[in-house]
Amino acid sequence: QVQLLESGGGSVQAGGSLRLSCAASGYTYSDYSLGWFRQGPGKEPEGVAGIDPIGGRNTAESVKGRFTISRDNAKNTLYLRMSSLKPEDTATYYCALGANRGHGRLLKSETYVHWGQGTQVTVSS
Repeated sequence: QVQLLESGGGSVQAGGSLRLSCAASGYTYSDYSLGWFRQGPGKEPEGVAGIDPIGGRNTAESVKGRFTISRDNAKNTLYLRMSSLKPEDTATYYCALGANRGHGRLLKSETYVHWGQGTQVTVSS
């Protein structure tokens, strides 16, 4: 049974940093694409960043230059390093795992089959 467990969320002031982690069990990370998505209050879900099995990345324009996705296949763990946080980054952040369907689909929710429960990030001004 696949489980994805996010951690690292919290409350931070604008300009601050957080690192989210997503640990997987019941699956071997290395063959799959991984992604981070978020949904803020009153907003549509948004693909934030994705990474394919060989480390190719795709990052949303809204966070480019501020957020960095990375993966440690040996630890079956996905990370999202977030810096220069803004109040509009406030959201529940979800990690996701899915088949490798190409770099262009890393930010598409339909790429992913398994999802975590989410971790809340709140950025105050």
